[in-house]
Amino acid sequence: VAKRSTCLRRQVGAILVKDKRILATGYNGAPRGLRHCEEVGCLREDGSIPSGERHELCRGLHAEQNAIIQAACHGIQIAGATLYCTNKPCVICSKMIINAGIAKIYYEEGYNDPLAAQMLAEAGIELERIKR
Repeated sequence: VAKRSTCLRRQVGAILVKDKRILATGYNGAPRGLRHCEEVGCLREDGSIPSGERHELCRGLHAEQNAIIQAACHGIQIAGATLYCTNKPCVICSKMIINAGIAKIYYEEGYNDPLAAQMLAEAGIELERIKR
């Protein structure tokens, strides 16, 4: 799923699963119908902004956000689902994950975001790193 990403900096994929069924997928990239970063460039890259900072300057959505949106667009209930993601969720995605009722997150890589980790723990959402 991450290979579909159009981000110049990081290719991230997310899969929502419940009862051994894939409910929705998402990858990071520009909103539907807009030009991709590959075409217009990246403000964060141009400004040498470190990964995980100044998300408001990014024209793209995160993989987790796109997976949640896809489920909503298709009327798929994701409460109690498990999220598999190539990256540990940021604080913005963590808030969406909490409100969507996602129960557990497996991720491969991650940047240190103490607030995201604290919020997920407070919400009782399990967070587990997996290694290939």
